[in-house]
Amino acid sequence: MTLHSYQIKKSRRVAAVLFAASITGVLSALIADTLKVATEHYEELFIESIHHRPYLIFILPFIGLATIYVLRHFLFRNKANKGIKEVMDTINKDAHMLPAYKIPSHYFNGLLTVVFGGSTGIEVSTVVSTAAIGALSSRKASFLKKYRTDLICSGLAAGLTALFNAPLAGFLFAFEVFTKRRSKLHHVSVVTAIVTSWLITHFLFYKPLFQFNIKAWHIQALPYMVLLAVLAGLNAVYLTKCVLFFKKLFGSFKNDMVKIAVGSLSISALVFMFPGLYGEGYAGIKTAIATTNLTSLTLLLPLLIVMLLKPVATSVTLGAGGDGGVFAPSLFMGAFLGLIVSHVLNMYFHLGLIPINFVVIGMAAVLSGSIHAPFTAIFLACAIADSYVLFIPIVLACLISRWVAGLILPYSVYSYRPAVRPLP
Repeated sequence: MTLHSYQIKKSRRVAAVLFAASITGVLSALIADTLKVATEHYEELFIESIHHRPYLIFILPFIGLATIYVLRHFLFRNKANKGIKEVMDTINKDAHMLPAYKIPSHYFNGLLTVVFGGSTGIEVSTVVSTAAIGALSSRKASFLKKYRTDLICSGLAAGLTALFNAPLAGFLFAFEVFTKRRSKLHHVSVVTAIVTSWLITHFLFYKPLFQFNIKAWHIQALPYMVLLAVLAGLNAVYLTKCVLFFKKLFGSFKNDMVKIAVGSLSISALVFMFPGLYGEGYAGIKTAIATTNLTSLTLLLPLLIVMLLKPVATSVTLGAGGDGGVFAPSLFMGAFLGLIVSHVLNMYFHLGLIPINFVVIGMAAVLSGSIHAPFTAIFLACAIADSYVLFIPIVLACLISRWVAGLILPYSVYSYRPAVRPLP
C-alpha cells in the first residue's frame, strides 16, 4: 500500500468516525431532550394531583417501582441497571458491552422513577442511554469497534450537554469521569457529538432550568464561600455513604416485592412529610429560593431537615430498584446548603451575603465532591446560572470540596468497588 492510498484510507476512516459521532450526537440530543420534557411534564402533573389528593403519594412510588420491576423482568432481560458503572466497565473492559436494550431500559426506567416520586434525577439514566447509543454506533461497521470508547464518550457527553445546555460540562464530564484520552480524534469526535447535540437542544428544546438573578460578588465574602465549600465536601461524603449503605441494605432483601414495598413506603412517608423531596427536587429548589423571609432558625430548620433527608430518599429510591444517580440530589443539597449557610451568617453576623450566589456555589461544590469531577461541576453550574460572574468562587469552592471529599473517601459512587473477600 502506497503512502498516498494509506492516507486516503485513513481520511475515510476519520470521516466515518466523525459521521458516526455526529449521528450519535443527534440521537443523544433527542433521547435527552424528550426524556427531560416528558419527565418535567408528568412530574408537574403528578405533583399537582397530590396537592388535591394527598393519599396518592402512598400509591405512586409503588406503581413506579413495580412497573420498573415488571419491565425489567419481562422486557429487559431481567438485569438490573447499574448506572454509570455499566459505562465505565464497557470502556475499561474489552469483554463488556452496552447492549442496545439499555437505551429504552434506562430511558423508561428513569422516567418512571422520577415522575412517580422517586427522589433522584434523570441525569444518569440519560448518560447511560446516550452512552449506549455511542456503543451501538461502534458496532455498525467492523473498523468502528476500534473507536468504541470515542463514540461512547461522544454519546454521554452529548447527553449531558442536552440536559443542561452545557457543552463544556459535557466534554469535561467525559474526560474527568470516564477516560483521559488525549488523542486528537477522540477529542474531535466528542466535540462533534456535543456541537450537534447543542444545536438541536438550543434551537428546538432549550428552556432554562432556573431563573437565577446572579449578582456581583465581593472579595470580603470569599472566606465564607470557603466555609461553604468545606461543608459541601462533607455533604458530598454523606451522600456517597448514604447511597452505598442503602444499596447494601436493600441488596440483602431476598424477595423483590418486599424490597419494592419497603422502599416505596419509605419514599411515600418522606415525601408526605416533606413534599420537596418528590422527584428531582428542582421544584423544591425554586420554592426555597423564592422564600426570602427567613429571619429565624425555626424557619431554617425545615430546609436543613429536607437537605439531610434528600440523600436518604435518593438512596432508598436507588436501593429499591429505581433508576437514577447523584447528579440532581447533589444540586438539590448544594442549593439548600448555600441558602442555609448564607442566611445563618447574615442572621448572626449581619454580613450582607447574597443568598442566590451561595445557592449556585453550593450546587457546584456538592456536585464536585460527589462525583469527584470539579471542572465538570464548575462549567455545569455556570451553564445552569447562565452567567460566569461567579466563576472564580465556583472554581475555588469546587476544588476545595473535591479535596475535602477525597481526604475522607478516596472513591465516589461511580468509582467505588466493594472489597472481595478471599475464599477460605
